[in-house]
Formats: sequence, structure tokens, C-alpha cells
Amino acid sequence: MPTPTSKLGWIGTGRMGYAMAERFAKGGCDIAVWNRTKAKADPLSKYGARVVNQLEELSTRDIVFCMVSTYDDVKEVIGKVLAKGKPKMIVECSSISLEGSAELRKTLSAKGVEYLAAPVSGNAKVIKAGKLTIVASGPKKAYEEARPFLDMLGTGSSYVGEGELARIAKICHNVMLGVVIQNLCEITILAQKAGMPRHAFLDFLNKSVMGSMFTRYKTPALVNLDFHVTFTPKLLRKDLDLGLDAGRNLEVPMPLTSLTRDLLQQMIGHGMTEEDFSTLLLMQAKASGLELKPENVQVSDGLS
Repeated sequence: MPTPTSKLGWIGTGRMGYAMAERFAKGGCDIAVWNRTKAKADPLSKYGARVVNQLEELSTRDIVFCMVSTYDDVKEVIGKVLAKGKPKMIVECSSISLEGSAELRKTLSAKGVEYLAAPVSGNAKVIKAGKLTIVASGPKKAYEEARPFLDMLGTGSSYVGEGELARIAKICHNVMLGVVIQNLCEITILAQKAGMPRHAFLDFLNKSVMGSMFTRYKTPALVNLDFHVTFTPKLLRKDLDLGLDAGRNLEVPMPLTSLTRDLLQQMIGHGMTEEDFSTLLLMQAKASGLELKPENVQVSDGLS
């Protein structure tokens, strides 16, 4: 088990990475942080984090966490960390493919570095509320060593087995995310066209057995059309593609996923790429002959 003196490294301070590293720093961890644009990581220093200039400076840390955008980014940053030494363990939290994760595991194994695949579910606001969830796979011993740190990031972590099973779990999770948001948009527009205010319908739904943390969290966006970015349509499309690829490889039909992917592509084709993926609501409204306006009703997102 790690001790309070375990030294952490952190790579990547985008929307998610910054909030996660901030929880470690505020929790009193000995953490060194690197980001390609150093200025984005600098504010973490006020919480006790040490912001480093070179990735190589993380090579002496005990556990290095990685949270970047693509597998190409992962290969680049991990390669530089290993250039002049090696940490004991790499915990990779980005959303990358099974193949990429397996390749990284093979590379790290050859260098004697333990590896956990540990993708996360949530966004910066979820992290701040302490409700991030993490799924991990790899050697059970490595998981138990990293677990206290993983659990610091939110509501706890789930271990699903060896190898890249965590990647499959995250892909399945995000496929459900896409299908559920599309269905939520459909029924919300159906309710409105029948004469209900969106906030009234969603209040009922959220109090029912069908309500969830996700439906409550998306309620302000659907009611007041506040589409600030938590997850972009293009990133969701990437994850639906990963799910469809896995379905083909494992001979699992995924008709709902395929249809949702086509609807998402239609939205992207209309140039709706820079706001949150919940803008699917606007596409559903247009297809239904409705022009939406914010209801300007104060509704809870269930996080605070």
C-alpha cells in the first residue's frame, strides 16, 4: 500500500486533468505536474504541487498518472518520461483504444514498469463535486497499490480484471452515454410538443425510477439551453466508433449505437461541434418542427 510519502507525477492539465491533479494537491499528496502549456498547470502550485518544465523530471516519481487527448499524445509523453529513467508505475486515465492500451502495456512491461489502465467517468464539475468514478484493469497487486490514490479522485474505483478490460468497460459506458442522451432528447421534445414545459417533464423523470445522476446533471442544459462544454460531439463520436469497432470484433450487433452514431454525425455535419454533446436536443427539436427557447427556470444539476 502507498504511504503518505509516495511521490506522484501528473501529465496533462486540460479540463479533466487539472481538476484531478488539483484533488491530489489539495489532498496533501507529493505531486509533480507537467503540461505542454506550462501556464495552464502553474495555478496548481498554490495548492502545493510542483510544476515541472520537462517530462523527464517525472521519471523518478513512484506513480505517474497520464491524462491527455489521444494515443499519439500518450506515446509521446510516456516516451519522454522513460527517456532518462522510469517510475514504478504508470496509471493511464485517457480514453484510448484497446489496441493502443495493449501496445503501451507491452512497452512498459519490457522496461519493468507496472501499468494500470484506469479511464474515468465524469467531467471537471463532477470531479469538484467528488463524484468521479474510475474503472481499472491490470495486475491486481498494482491496482491495490494505486487504489488509495484512485479513490481520492471521487466515489471510488472498480477493478474489472487483467489486461485492457477497463478500456472495454469505458467504451461500453460511453456508448450508453450516447444512446441515453439521444433518447433523453427525444422524450423531452416529445413531452414539450405535447404541451409540457421541459423543466416540468424532467422534474418528474428525475424523481422517478428512470431518473439518474446523468439525467439530473443534464437537466439545466436541456431546460435552459446552456450548452457549455463538458464533452464535445466529436469526442462522443470517437467513443461510439470505438464501441462499434469492438462490437464488430466480438461479433456483437449494436443497432442502437449505430443509429445514434449516424444522428451524431448529422449534427456534426451541420457544424455543431464546439458546444456540448447535449446540443443533440436542438437537432431533435428541428426534426420535430420546434424552435426552442431557454425556459429560464432554476433547476438543480444534482451535484451541489
